[in-house]
Amino acid sequence: QVQLVESGGGLVQAGGSLRLSCVASGRTFNSYAMGWFRQAPEKEREFVATFSWRGGSTYYADSVKGRFTISKDNAKNTVYLQMNSLKPEDTAVYYCAADRFGLGRGSYRNPSTYDYWGQGTQVTVSS
Repeated sequence: QVQLVESGGGLVQAGGSLRLSCVASGRTFNSYAMGWFRQAPEKEREFVATFSWRGGSTYYADSVKGRFTISKDNAKNTVYLQMNSLKPEDTAVYYCAADRFGLGRGSYRNPSTYDYWGQGTQVTVSS
């Protein structure tokens, strides 16, 4: 069992930066794939970024590529999402997720691939 707790959300102006953190506790393994998703009001939950230990791969949605960076600190059981050059369309609740199968059973873009989810942290970007 894994518990995920996100933090770091807030209100920023367009062009600003935030760093989200997700701390994992319980029985965790470095082989887990870790991802970030977001969900805006009245919209589907969408993929943002994923870190896969297999091959040391990272994946990004086209909408955030070049602006967001996902990273993982295995010693701290923490995954980060550094968000730069934020835009109003980035406004959403951001969720951390973990896949214990390391993307072995599904696409990194599909929320159903992930077994564990955090509670979400709100990111609001003003114009």
